[in-house]
Amino acid sequence: MAITLFIYLLCLVIWLGGMLFFTIITAPAVFEVLATADAGKVVGAIFPRYYLMGYVAGTVSVILAIYFALQHGPALWWSLAALALAIALGTTLYAGAAIRPRISAIRSVTTEANPDPARKAEFDQLHRLSVALNGGVMVLNLLALLSTATAVAPRG
Repeated sequence: MAITLFIYLLCLVIWLGGMLFFTIITAPAVFEVLATADAGKVVGAIFPRYYLMGYVAGTVSVILAIYFALQHGPALWWSLAALALAIALGTTLYAGAAIRPRISAIRSVTTEANPDPARKAEFDQLHRLSVALNGGVMVLNLLALLSTATAVAPRG
């Protein structure tokens, strides 16, 4: 169980840590140092890898949380972790496969001198949705981490 638990925790750390690092450090620094158009290109180049990290770490995490729920106790806490991670993975898949391509397709609106108001509004709406989904995935990962800590805590 130790190796399997290690892999599970490693996936949680990679997924949550990667999201936090990108959201709190990388993106703000890139937009602080570069012009908006160039920063958008850099962030756009990072996103496919960012979402791939979530897909892989999320899939492994969900599978292992389900495994722990079925094979080890307490099943309730592992089941809650699995549920939170499954929702987080679904949200990540939606954000990466449905929202990100739509944002990429109209990203140029952010650098146009006189952008079409409808396209600019669509970009802004999609960007807010993407940020909200990302925040939701982080909260779900934290809930899964809390459930995991409760599941593996010694019982007295």
